[in-house]
Amino acid sequence: MILITGASGQLATLVAQGARRAGLTIQTASRALDADRPMDFDRVETLDFSGVSTLFLVSAGYAEDDVVIRRHGSVLNAARRHGVSHVVYTSLSAASDHLGFALAHRWTERALKESGLGWTILRNGLYAELIGMLAAPRDGRIEVPFGTGLISAVARADLADAAIAVLRDPKAHAGMTYELAGVAPFSVPDLARRLAVDYAPVSLAAERERLSGLPLLAFQPPMLLSISSAAMAGFLKAETSDLQTLVPQPRDALAVACEAARLAGGLPPDAGQP
Repeated sequence: MILITGASGQLATLVAQGARRAGLTIQTASRALDADRPMDFDRVETLDFSGVSTLFLVSAGYAEDDVVIRRHGSVLNAARRHGVSHVVYTSLSAASDHLGFALAHRWTERALKESGLGWTILRNGLYAELIGMLAAPRDGRIEVPFGTGLISAVARADLADAAIAVLRDPKAHAGMTYELAGVAPFSVPDLARRLAVDYAPVSLAAERERLSGLPLLAFQPPMLLSISSAAMAGFLKAETSDLQTLVPQPRDALAVACEAARLAGGLPPDAGQP
């Protein structure tokens, strides 16, 4: 049986839906009341992996590094105690190593490899939907300081499809690390042209000030700024990708990003059309 954590999140929801369509035997786990197994990574007593052969561990990255590391360490310890044979972990692509939230992913990869459990690591690229949302136009123009560098973003649905391909036969993917960055990189200027809006990036200092006025948790502005910094410096373009090994025909990541930007920016329905 496969257990999918983080079941209330968008990626895990897509994976669970796809796995059921594929006829896989799954259960879901999260703090949400409708999960098959109520589970809170901050409460060790709730980490019940009995009867689970494959654990699909969605990163619990919505916190400071020490919290994420503690959560993932507790999960791996509990998985080992309860006889889980294989863990599929959603990590972060190599092209994202400069981001402020990469450290906990790399720690978890190392801990998983040293755990004695079977493992597969899915190094997911940044979501195209996230890039679109962050680059959404405000007052008719895009001001996020992403520079002009290419970004190897990937549609969330492609990452779900890649996960399902692995979950169909986890043993066939044992010991594999898949780089799942997008195969058609695009820049924010590309997105602006597709949306027919101006791109006038502000400084990082101006973006920091804007973020400080939003209802964000303390650790979130530095994380978001690290995406801007890495994009501006040209470090979000992947050199290689294994995406098509698992998903032969990936979706158009730029089109996905444009739709997310259109919705977040309140643009008319025909915006974002080729």
